Amino acid sequence: MVAGNSIVWPESRPLGREFGEFQPPQKPVGTFSDIPDVAEPNGVITLRQALALALMYNPELRAFSWQVRASEARRLQASLFPNPEIGVEVEEIGGTGERSGFDGAETTIQLGQLIELAGKRSKREQLASLESRLAGWDYEAKRLDVLTKTTHAFVGVLAAQERLRLADELVQLSEKTLNTVAQRVAAGKDSPVEETKAQVALASANIEQKQANQRLASARKRLATNWGSKSPVFEGAGGKLDAISPIPSESEVVRLLAQNPDLARWATEIERRRAALELEKAKAVPDPTIFGGMQRFSGADDTTMVFGLSIPIAVSNRNQGRIFEASYNLARAREQQRAVETSLDAELADVYQALSSAFIEVTDLENEVLQGAESAFDAARRGYSEGKFDYLTVLDAQRTFFQSKARYVEALASYHRAKADVERLIGQGIDTAKATQKQKMLSINQVN
Repeated sequence: MVAGNSIVWPESRPLGREFGEFQPPQKPVGTFSDIPDVAEPNGVITLRQALALALMYNPELRAFSWQVRASEARRLQASLFPNPEIGVEVEEIGGTGERSGFDGAETTIQLGQLIELAGKRSKREQLASLESRLAGWDYEAKRLDVLTKTTHAFVGVLAAQERLRLADELVQLSEKTLNTVAQRVAAGKDSPVEETKAQVALASANIEQKQANQRLASARKRLATNWGSKSPVFEGAGGKLDAISPIPSESEVVRLLAQNPDLARWATEIERRRAALELEKAKAVPDPTIFGGMQRFSGADDTTMVFGLSIPIAVSNRNQGRIFEASYNLARAREQQRAVETSLDAELADVYQALSSAFIEVTDLENEVLQGAESAFDAARRGYSEGKFDYLTVLDAQRTFFQSKARYVEALASYHRAKADVERLIGQGIDTAKATQKQKMLSINQVN
């Protein structure tokens, strides 16, 4: 992240790299308290728009970006040399006889400079540089978190829109069914009880419609919070919830786990702990202070030069405790790295299983369940009109059909959420991973 004296922003993972993001100024200018207003999107918003807004205006991500700048400032401070010290000493004053007043005063003015040995400044700068890189890794992890959270929220809006559409469709269908039942009751073909059942079904559909509207409003607000908005003005989300594609094999996905910033940061963390150990060892070497100056004797009006050297004597304090602590922290970091690897492997296995299960459920519902439920519902409605079935049969078929469609919507939402979770862990899009793997296979075949 830092090369020489130049400051470079942390490199992004492939996921979401095409979007711009907020970067604080490198040098403080005026006040940073003013946060620009978000240009709220109108009409139908796309996923790309939502992600771009989140990366630019998400409050948590902006806070992490300032952490990166703060780490850069600490690196700058660590590279500075110790300041020289000036001292003034007055002796032989306020006595008696010839030593009364300032007549016999001796005044010494000297300038001292601490000399850091054992490469302390370079080791301190190296440690701060590694800490700055760690801040960059933490920022990148937060950036991926924001992308994933925003994607989840966007999928939530798409799913809520589909549920509302289903609720509207159910209300319209229930109204038509009630009219049909009322006509049959008026003609004496059905019992008035059937009409009451149809009225209850319509009332239930109306309640579901109101709840679907409320859930959509909540989903829209949840999405807008990702770019710091409290009152969204966009009308809806644009996208195809049923746009799915085959997923790569688990082995292909596992190979990409090394790109995860939560894991990749630990190589830098171990390097930082090692640098901290080297710095503590260097601190065991005493640093001398050299000084020189001028001494003036008021009585004789003479002036002389003075020089000196002071060196701490490392008798009992040789920084042993700090060295031991740094050694233990280094060993602890290696164990933590292994723990994170194990944890991420298990997490990837879980989310990949969720993605695979959602994909299978979506395809099965689409190819087997939905068509059968719709055919059964159509047949029940025709049979009821012809007097072959009672209304309860129609109601049961209708319930099965709409529950299947609702389950299909939930399965699609689960697929897209799980896909976003997998992409968060591997740091890139699944479709990109499949394309890269395919290109590698073609290259291998051409060589062979």
